Amino acid sequence: MTKQTGGCQCGAVRYRARGELGYPHICHCRMCQKAAGNYFLPLAAATRITFELTRGAPKWFQSSDLVRRGFCGDCGTPLFYDIPDADFINITLGSLDDPDAVRPVMQSSTGRKMSWFHAIDDLPVEPLPETPDRENAIAASNHQHPDHDTESWPLGERL
Repeated sequence: MTKQTGGCQCGAVRYRARGELGYPHICHCRMCQKAAGNYFLPLAAATRITFELTRGAPKWFQSSDLVRRGFCGDCGTPLFYDIPDADFINITLGSLDDPDAVRPVMQSSTGRKMSWFHAIDDLPVEPLPETPDRENAIAASNHQHPDHDTESWPLGERL
């Protein structure tokens, strides 16, 4: 059985979903843009019976009368789009430990899609990659939770 794990940037909130995620899509609506602090929000649904929080608890913002948004109260990572009466919860695909494993199959609310998205692949690429010294300095000072479950976080600390 497929298992997807994920969580926030700081590791305070972690989750697990067993089985395939349904309707992986990219939402361009203005609420999702604001919730993500980005141009769109990739989401996919996990049934409630296959979904569990494995560490911590999200904070919630009621973005409309129908929907609430779950996020980490410590680092602010957007994690969930939740319709409380539904039998599923939507997970933000960027919060997955392996976001490349779930490919969106649809777009929604394209009326709010950025008019210039078609030109992204034509943008120039920064010519110089990170230097090894800078990469090593970032790696040595990285406070981001790794992309896998840990017994405790920060490492060596019991939660």
